[in-house]
Amino acid sequence: MKRSARFPSIILARLLAALAALALCVEPAAAQSVLRDAETEALFRDASAPIFKAAGFNPNAVDLVLLNDGSINAFVAGGQAIYIHSGLIGAADNVNELQGVIAHELGHITGGHIIRYDEGLKPATGITVLSLLLGGLAAAAGSPDAAMGVFMAGQQAALGKFLAFSRAQESSADAAGAQFLAKAGISGRGSIEFFKKLQNQEFRYGYSPRRNPDAEFYSTHPMTADRLTTLQDTYEKDPAWNSPPPAELQARFLRVKAKLYGYLAEPQDTLRAYPEYLTDVPARYARAYAFHKEAFVDKALDETKALIAKDPKNPYFLELEGQILLESGRPAEAIPPLREATALTGNEPLIATTFGHALIATEDKDNFAEAEKVLKTAVARDKDNPFTWYQLGVVYEAKGDIPRARLASAEQQLMNMQLGDAVRSAEAAEAALPKGTPDWLRAQDIAMSARAMLERQKKSR
Repeated sequence: MKRSARFPSIILARLLAALAALALCVEPAAAQSVLRDAETEALFRDASAPIFKAAGFNPNAVDLVLLNDGSINAFVAGGQAIYIHSGLIGAADNVNELQGVIAHELGHITGGHIIRYDEGLKPATGITVLSLLLGGLAAAAGSPDAAMGVFMAGQQAALGKFLAFSRAQESSADAAGAQFLAKAGISGRGSIEFFKKLQNQEFRYGYSPRRNPDAEFYSTHPMTADRLTTLQDTYEKDPAWNSPPPAELQARFLRVKAKLYGYLAEPQDTLRAYPEYLTDVPARYARAYAFHKEAFVDKALDETKALIAKDPKNPYFLELEGQILLESGRPAEAIPPLREATALTGNEPLIATTFGHALIATEDKDNFAEAEKVLKTAVARDKDNPFTWYQLGVVYEAKGDIPRARLASAEQQLMNMQLGDAVRSAEAAEAALPKGTPDWLRAQDIAMSARAMLERQKKSR
């Protein structure tokens, strides 16, 4: 990179870069894909419900979102939603560790830490701006090297100010999480075990103060050793310290962990981790996905049949069997297990959507009326699944209801941020639907929302 004699421009560029870096500290990766699975979401709800109640929250008011990201992380990013990386589930050994993470992230929500982000950013920005002004004066006085030195020192001070604020928030969330677990009667042992895993990661990547004296200064979190010292003392005094997690909840966690591994990992890796001599439920679950990904349909179905034989009324085993049959081009055979799984879960939207997909995939028009009923029930309970809207649009188009097919397409396109397509589909639906009806009003809403988003995108450019 070439040096320029225009030092104020360089300083301004560094200021903008510094502010961007600060923003990244509190906005974790936003490009990960969301993983939706009925069994995993049910586990999240049941594992977190007592923690949310202890914090005075309605358990249904907080969303727990699983992201396809192999790193060990969880975060909040505004609103009442906790984002959990798939890598965190893979690293945890028991449901108690997951509960410890959820309690900590809930501490961020109750503390309003995302809302209070400006409290940390404003002082840091002030220091940076002041260093910019002083550096500009030094440059004007003919001391460019001094100008750069002033700015760099100011940037370092600004970053330190912000990171100290971030570390204080993390300590606050630790304390709040410990209170929530204690009030819920849940042991903090899992939280301690998970922090030890994080500490091992720090040692591995050289983040420990012993190997890197600057590690603590540049960290957004307190050093894990310090957190462990504080929390261990707190948790060991709690009456729930020696209480193991409920056996049924732990069994469900191990199933979900294996299921997630089988779904995400390469099949050969799954078969090494869960070799065929293992016949427990998690191992069969993981192998069913591995064999299915390798197109060994019979082997995959053998695993699901063994699972169903152990627990004939487990809706998630039936769902998996139906999914394998459907994705292997046998939709008619997939209908019975998916119909039963849908009934056993009281029309759980994700399972119902797969059931509706199987009904449509038979290409038997006699199945379309049932598919429409199932999918309409699914979107009434979960409006945020674009695939459900797509399937419902297929049904509407097949029966000649083009306006509602266009409306379903508009719903799907808006969720997928296909904003131009959403406007066109919504306008077409609005023009053909009876005026004043709920569907007509919804078409108007989608068109207006998509136009507003397009306008914001233009302004941001």
